[in-house]
Amino acid sequence: MPAGLKGHTHKVGNANDMTITISIVEDDVPLRSIYAKWLKQAEGFRLLSQYGDGMQASLALPQEQPDVVLMDINLPGLNGVECVRQLKAKLPATQFIMITVYEDPERIFNALAAGATGYLLKDTAREELLAALRDVRRGGSPMSIGIARKVVQCFQKPPPAAPEAELQKLSAREQEVLELVARGYLLKEICEALKLSQHTVDTYLRRIYEKLHVHSRAQAAALYAEMKPQLAALPR
Repeated sequence: MPAGLKGHTHKVGNANDMTITISIVEDDVPLRSIYAKWLKQAEGFRLLSQYGDGMQASLALPQEQPDVVLMDINLPGLNGVECVRQLKAKLPATQFIMITVYEDPERIFNALAAGATGYLLKDTAREELLAALRDVRRGGSPMSIGIARKVVQCFQKPPPAAPEAELQKLSAREQEVLELVARGYLLKEICEALKLSQHTVDTYLRRIYEKLHVHSRAQAAALYAEMKPQLAALPR
């Protein structure tokens, strides 16, 4: 193992520990360093390990058992999609988020089919990345907005006669929460804008996901963007 490549590799804590342990698999050293810095500075996260290629990661991660892995899709040797495919069978509880510069549907679907839970672009901002890590730990499937829109376009098939029917399922407050999500508000900002507790906003988000048949804030925002004209016309 190259000196300085790996961070801490032994998981500590117990079942009640709420800290999210993260491993990074990324061959771009400057970018990997940026992600590592963000995680070390953020509350609620612990950087478990770092790897520069898929082969090293595939050998070590089953022993480390991180909560979430940030996986580059275009790695030297064993690529990120195949690495996830091999690791998912050994780490069913670990969530894999692909990080990439590619937005084409084939790469997205290959990664999701291999077992990835989320798909983010490498230019994702710090707060959005951290929010995605928290989201995937809570059971979401975070995706960058543009990627989520592609997924929605391919998989979401709203009733042809009345696509606004899905939106009519949302209460007035749920519509307000969805609008703020689509405008890029963070969870804390939504709470402040609507004067609601985090628990209440989380409840609204779960209801929105269920009613719109999506799995993350990014997917909900992408669907909102597609249906915004119908939403504006709905009675409140």
